[in-house]
Amino acid sequence: MQQRPLGRTGRSVSAIGLGTWQLGADWGMVDEVDALAVLQASLESGVTLFDTADVYGDGRSETIIGAFLAQRPGHGVTVATKMGRRMAQEPANYTPENFRAWTDRSRANLKVDTLDLVQLHCPPTEVIEADATYDALDALVADGAIAAYGVSVETCAQALAAIARPNVTNVQIILNPFRLKPLDEVLPAAADAGVSIFARVPLASGLLSGRYTRATTFAENDHRSYNRHGESFDRGETFSGVDYETGLAAVAALTEALPEGLPLPAAALVWGATRPGVTSVIPGARNVGQAASNAAAAALMESDAFDVQAFDAAVRDVYDRYLRADIHPLW
Repeated sequence: MQQRPLGRTGRSVSAIGLGTWQLGADWGMVDEVDALAVLQASLESGVTLFDTADVYGDGRSETIIGAFLAQRPGHGVTVATKMGRRMAQEPANYTPENFRAWTDRSRANLKVDTLDLVQLHCPPTEVIEADATYDALDALVADGAIAAYGVSVETCAQALAAIARPNVTNVQIILNPFRLKPLDEVLPAAADAGVSIFARVPLASGLLSGRYTRATTFAENDHRSYNRHGESFDRGETFSGVDYETGLAAVAALTEALPEGLPLPAAALVWGATRPGVTSVIPGARNVGQAASNAAAAALMESDAFDVQAFDAAVRDVYDRYLRADIHPLW
């Protein structure tokens, strides 16, 4: 597993990390035994980046990670958490006092004195652009509550605003074969600024797994059932904002472009991890098999078995034919 520099922090993180939204809520229930097994399988596979948030299961994801890592001194994992969605996402709520309360709660959940990395969790644009936001975050670094900070964003414009701030360590943005707009300006700007990019939703909420059909159903408490049109939060978080049936057609076209026997999810992860400027892709995993498969995809980056350049050409062709008109203008 490749390890790559995390901005200017002096830390390194794995090219394929682990997203842990599914260990908290909104994907159907994952019991604690299975959640711990996912963390163990990822760690054994060389994953050194766990991405979580205080709102995932209202702290459940953080708490499980904290208990897991507390039993493994010297684990070498960087935990990137997020804050800001436990209250209404209104600029007035992004205050130094709330930042302090949110980080103190995450420190307790994760059983650490200093959080490795805290990201603002898709805040309003006004918050991303405000000097006061970064003054408050710098104060938390100075106090030792957090070691570094970044911003998770919905749009490319928000990403560019965050990248322009001198102490931002990373920007987390949706990037996958269904969401190509970050390739235009965001990735080059991040590379020039020394800011890490975490590519989130790299498998388009599982749509790029290639396992789904028109007949596939999801649990009632799974966001892939209740948020397809943005009923509860930004619809770009669910299937990357792609219409489900259009996505199935695009998946079929991408699959046809792959050599026989090469799984689409592995190709999609490697494609994301090899985009210039990307530090890590952070797929989720609900079970040990998914965790191991995600991490194993990293071996393709060192292999001649996968022509990533040819796949990139197919990605761009499929995007232009099926998705660009509806997706590119929105985020």
